[in-house]
Amino acid sequence: MARLFDAYIMVDWSAAAKPTLGANSIWIGILAKDARLKLQFKAVNIDTRLKARAFLEDMVAKLTRRGDRVLLGFDFSLGYPAGTAKALGLDVSKQPPWAAMHAHLASKLKDKPDNSNARYAIAAGLNYAISKGPFPFWGAPARDVVSTLASTKPDFAGQPLPEFRIAESHLRDQKLGQPKSVWQLAYTGSVGSQSLTGIPHVHALRATWPNARIWPFETGTGELTEDDLQGVEVVIAEVYPSLVKAKAEKGETLDEVQVREIARHYSQLDEKGLLGATFSTGKSLDEGKIEQIQAEEGWILGL
Repeated sequence: MARLFDAYIMVDWSAAAKPTLGANSIWIGILAKDARLKLQFKAVNIDTRLKARAFLEDMVAKLTRRGDRVLLGFDFSLGYPAGTAKALGLDVSKQPPWAAMHAHLASKLKDKPDNSNARYAIAAGLNYAISKGPFPFWGAPARDVVSTLASTKPDFAGQPLPEFRIAESHLRDQKLGQPKSVWQLAYTGSVGSQSLTGIPHVHALRATWPNARIWPFETGTGELTEDDLQGVEVVIAEVYPSLVKAKAEKGETLDEVQVREIARHYSQLDEKGLLGATFSTGKSLDEGKIEQIQAEEGWILGL
């Protein structure tokens, strides 16, 4: 059975506020064919988000020019809990909630060349639009605490937006991990700032690539087939590297190992003809939740 993809690029994102290399910085793993058509892995460590996006634009352009189809994975949430776009008052009459949210964040958050941005002020503004108070985003450093953004978690009980997306609740319920909420911006294990800073770059990349699709928003929630991918050069997906065991050897960072192992994992599934099935979301969930996943929340590839 032919592979669905020819190259696999996995991105370990970072919300660092200054140029950073090594652990907890941006690592991009590329598993692609060499001159002998053999898959070879290469990891690249990049110190700013703007440079990382430029690198991805260039790398994907090289691969697609030679006819490769690329699976591009990011290790942050590509969506927010159902109801977020509505709570922000975004216009979803001409675009789905996920697209409205991507465009809204892209219009707000602008990374500078030195990797700085105003993400805490932006989160405070989003909170004001949603609740007029410090909900739902939280986790600000002391210097960024204001009336609409606190350092501590708000009470989610009885609120219109849940603490977790369906995907994160599923991971927790199935004891497959303990993912943090997309609302949490800082402290150990947090991913909120990665999503807040990452989605605007995904939005820009998608605009650059007319033949790209963001899964599952633009591809559907069922098993992915070759017919589904006709004319598609890039599929952008959310990945959760912790689904695959990875152990750093001497001289390696865990981030580097994780992008390597998750890229190899998807490649091996593809070689066996099993990757397409992993694009099917939440098989045991009811139809209403599946609709929320595709319209706004997103899902994790292979969950």
